[in-house]
Amino acid sequence: MRVHLGGDHAAHDLLLDLVAFLREQGHDVTNHGPHEYDALDDYPVFVLRAAEAVAADPGSFGVVLGGSGNGEQMAANKVTGIRAALCYNDELASLAREHNDAQVISIGARMNTVEQARSMVQTFLATPFSGDPRHVRRITMVADYDESGTLPPLPPA
Repeated sequence: MRVHLGGDHAAHDLLLDLVAFLREQGHDVTNHGPHEYDALDDYPVFVLRAAEAVAADPGSFGVVLGGSGNGEQMAANKVTGIRAALCYNDELASLAREHNDAQVISIGARMNTVEQARSMVQTFLATPFSGDPRHVRRITMVADYDESGTLPPLPPA
Protein backbone atom coordinates (compact mmCIF):
# COMPACT_ATOMS: atom_id res chain seq x y z
CA MET A 1 0.00 0.00 0.00
CA ARG A 2 1.26 3.51 -0.81
CA VAL A 3 1.43 5.86 2.16
CA HIS A 4 2.38 9.54 2.02
CA LEU A 5 3.62 11.24 5.18
CA GLY A 6 4.21 14.86 6.09
CA GLY A 7 4.54 16.84 9.29
CA ASP A 8 6.53 19.47 11.10
CA HIS A 9 9.27 19.91 13.67
CA ALA A 10 7.02 18.96 16.59
CA ALA A 11 6.53 15.52 15.07
CA HIS A 12 9.88 15.08 13.32
CA ASP A 13 11.01 12.10 15.42
CA LEU A 14 7.59 10.44 15.11
CA LEU A 15 7.62 11.03 11.34
CA LEU A 16 10.98 9.28 10.99
CA ASP A 17 9.81 6.40 13.18
CA LEU A 18 6.60 5.91 11.19
CA VAL A 19 8.44 6.05 7.85
CA ALA A 20 10.75 3.24 9.00
CA PHE A 21 7.93 1.29 10.68
CA LEU A 22 5.68 1.40 7.61
CA ARG A 23 8.53 0.39 5.31
CA GLU A 24 9.25 -2.56 7.64
CA GLN A 25 5.58 -3.51 7.28
CA GLY A 26 6.04 -3.64 3.50
CA HIS A 27 4.33 -0.38 2.56
CA ASP A 28 5.50 1.88 -0.27
CA VAL A 29 6.25 5.03 1.72
CA THR A 30 6.92 8.59 0.56
CA ASN A 31 8.22 11.03 3.15
CA HIS A 32 7.22 14.55 2.08
CA GLY A 33 9.17 16.04 4.96
CA PRO A 34 10.51 17.64 6.88
CA HIS A 35 13.69 15.75 6.12
CA GLU A 36 15.67 17.44 8.87
CA TYR A 37 14.72 19.07 12.15
CA ASP A 38 14.00 22.80 11.94
CA ALA A 39 12.22 24.32 14.93
CA LEU A 40 10.90 27.13 12.72
CA ASP A 41 9.42 25.04 9.90
CA ASP A 42 5.76 25.35 8.88
CA TYR A 43 3.53 22.27 8.70
CA PRO A 44 1.56 23.37 5.59
CA VAL A 45 4.72 23.07 3.48
CA PHE A 46 4.89 19.31 4.08
CA VAL A 47 1.32 18.38 4.97
CA LEU A 48 -0.20 19.91 1.84
CA ARG A 49 2.31 18.02 -0.32
CA ALA A 50 1.41 14.73 1.39
CA ALA A 51 -2.34 15.36 1.02
CA GLU A 52 -1.92 16.44 -2.63
CA ALA A 53 -0.02 13.21 -3.30
CA VAL A 54 -2.86 11.16 -1.79
CA ALA A 55 -5.44 13.05 -3.86
CA ALA A 56 -3.41 12.39 -7.03
CA ASP A 57 -2.96 8.69 -6.22
CA PRO A 58 -6.34 6.99 -5.66
CA GLY A 59 -6.05 4.08 -3.27
CA SER A 60 -3.12 5.56 -1.41
CA PHE A 61 -3.31 6.89 2.15
CA GLY A 62 -1.73 9.71 4.11
CA VAL A 63 -0.39 10.30 7.59
CA VAL A 64 0.06 13.90 8.71
CA LEU A 65 1.74 14.78 11.97
CA GLY A 66 2.24 17.77 14.21
CA GLY A 67 2.28 18.71 17.86
CA SER A 68 -1.48 18.37 18.28
CA GLY A 69 -2.49 17.23 14.80
CA ASN A 70 -5.16 19.95 14.62
CA GLY A 71 -3.57 22.30 12.11
CA GLU A 72 -2.30 19.40 10.05
CA GLN A 73 -5.80 17.93 9.76
CA MET A 74 -7.22 21.33 8.81
CA ALA A 75 -4.56 21.82 6.14
CA ALA A 76 -5.03 18.35 4.65
CA ASN A 77 -8.79 18.90 4.48
CA LYS A 78 -8.22 21.95 2.25
CA VAL A 79 -7.01 19.63 -0.53
CA THR A 80 -9.88 18.88 -2.89
CA GLY A 81 -11.22 15.38 -2.41
CA ILE A 82 -9.35 14.68 0.81
CA ARG A 83 -11.04 13.64 4.02
CA ALA A 84 -8.56 13.86 6.89
CA ALA A 85 -9.41 12.75 10.42
CA LEU A 86 -7.72 13.79 13.63
CA CYS A 87 -7.34 10.66 15.73
CA TYR A 88 -6.22 10.06 19.31
CA ASN A 89 -6.92 6.33 19.63
CA ASP A 90 -7.54 3.18 17.62
CA GLU A 91 -11.32 3.50 17.79
CA LEU A 92 -11.25 6.93 16.14
CA ALA A 93 -8.81 5.64 13.52
CA SER A 94 -11.13 2.75 12.72
CA LEU A 95 -14.26 4.93 12.58
CA ALA A 96 -12.51 7.47 10.35
CA ARG A 97 -12.10 4.75 7.73
CA GLU A 98 -15.26 2.71 8.37
CA HIS A 99 -17.74 5.60 8.52
CA ASN A 100 -16.00 8.50 6.76
CA ASP A 101 -13.79 6.80 4.17
CA ALA A 102 -10.96 9.09 5.33
CA GLN A 103 -7.79 8.80 3.27
CA VAL A 104 -5.58 10.75 5.69
CA ILE A 105 -5.03 10.31 9.42
CA SER A 106 -3.72 13.21 11.49
CA ILE A 107 -1.87 12.48 14.72
CA GLY A 108 -0.49 14.75 17.43
CA ALA A 109 3.01 13.73 18.45
CA ARG A 110 2.66 15.59 21.75
CA MET A 111 -0.63 13.80 22.45
CA ASN A 112 0.34 10.18 21.70
CA THR A 113 3.22 7.82 22.29
CA VAL A 114 5.09 6.26 19.39
CA GLU A 115 3.38 2.94 20.17
CA GLN A 116 -0.08 4.57 20.10
CA ALA A 117 0.71 6.30 16.81
CA ARG A 118 1.94 3.08 15.24
CA SER A 119 -1.20 1.28 16.39
CA MET A 120 -3.51 4.01 15.06
CA VAL A 121 -1.79 4.03 11.68
CA GLN A 122 -1.98 0.23 11.45
CA THR A 123 -5.66 0.32 12.39
CA PHE A 124 -6.37 3.12 9.92
CA LEU A 125 -4.65 1.33 7.03
CA ALA A 126 -6.27 -2.04 7.83
CA THR A 127 -9.85 -0.80 8.22
CA PRO A 128 -11.98 -0.75 5.08
CA PHE A 129 -14.75 1.74 4.38
CA SER A 130 -18.07 0.09 5.23
CA GLY A 131 -19.82 1.34 2.09
CA ASP A 132 -22.99 1.62 4.16
CA PRO A 133 -25.52 3.73 2.21
CA ARG A 134 -25.98 6.19 5.09
CA HIS A 135 -22.25 6.86 5.21
CA VAL A 136 -22.04 7.19 1.43
CA ARG A 137 -24.97 9.62 1.54
CA ARG A 138 -23.30 11.78 4.18
CA ILE A 139 -19.95 11.83 2.40
CA THR A 140 -21.76 12.82 -0.80
CA MET A 141 -23.55 15.67 0.99
CA VAL A 142 -20.25 17.11 2.19
CA ALA A 143 -18.59 16.66 -1.22
CA ASP A 144 -21.55 18.34 -2.93
CA TYR A 145 -21.36 21.25 -0.50
CA ASP A 146 -17.63 21.55 -1.11
CA GLU A 147 -18.21 21.73 -4.87
CA SER A 148 -21.29 23.96 -5.03
CA GLY A 149 -21.73 25.58 -1.64
CA THR A 150 -25.31 24.31 -1.60
CA LEU A 151 -26.59 23.09 1.75
CA PRO A 152 -28.19 19.65 1.87
CA PRO A 153 -31.99 19.80 2.05
CA LEU A 154 -33.61 19.74 5.47
CA PRO A 155 -35.52 16.58 6.33
CA PRO A 156 -39.34 16.76 6.08
CA ALA A 157 -41.02 18.19 9.16
